[in-house]
Amino acid sequence: MLGVLVNVITVIIGSCVGLFFKKGIPERVSHAAMTGLGACTLYIGITGSLSGENVLILIASVVLGAIVGTLLNIDGGINALAEKVESRFRKNGSEVSIAEGIISATLLFCVGSMTVTGSIQAGLIGDHSVLITKAMLDLVSSMMLAASLGVGVLLSAVAVFIIQGGLVLLAGLLAPFMSTGAINEMTCAGSILIIMIGTNLMGITKIKVADFLPAIVFAPVIYNGLTVLEKLHQIFG
Repeated sequence: MLGVLVNVITVIIGSCVGLFFKKGIPERVSHAAMTGLGACTLYIGITGSLSGENVLILIASVVLGAIVGTLLNIDGGINALAEKVESRFRKNGSEVSIAEGIISATLLFCVGSMTVTGSIQAGLIGDHSVLITKAMLDLVSSMMLAASLGVGVLLSAVAVFIIQGGLVLLAGLLAPFMSTGAINEMTCAGSILIIMIGTNLMGITKIKVADFLPAIVFAPVIYNGLTVLEKLHQIFG
């Protein structure tokens, strides 16, 4: 769990630094910074989305994820949990909610091949190098995010600990199912969500991104299912 703890600490430190500087930033400058951050987030999402190799898997995972997430009202549940914190920390007239900060930061910190492969390596062979490298990147990202999105980014450290820590603990069980192809498809689906976050930050859309979170689970499941069907077809032809 060393790599996970280092990652959590860097997110906390980066968020605190970002929150400190946020206090002295005029609203118009903050708005411009958020637009720029949104553009950078779009770039990150577009780059990650190119890792996928089967557009049908992407379409199926995003559509199924949207249906399941909407039926479960994931966005509403997260907002309900964040409501108490919201009322205490959110300033009157603020355009950014605590929940948006948590969701946006969690996706950026936890979606991607470095998270999955790093956690599996840490859990199976005790190699924390990938997670520690990722932690250094998240240190800078959390500073930028917290300066624009506020305290929700700091609270995302809890989600980072739970998600990455869970992956480390379950590494032995997950490793056989998380091939390079499965990780790539999961990264692709997750990157589409990151693109949604980018458009939200730029004020172009108001997408309930949390309702699409199941897509990240569906992508590797569908990939593995198709792989099994292909092997069965080759055997029984």
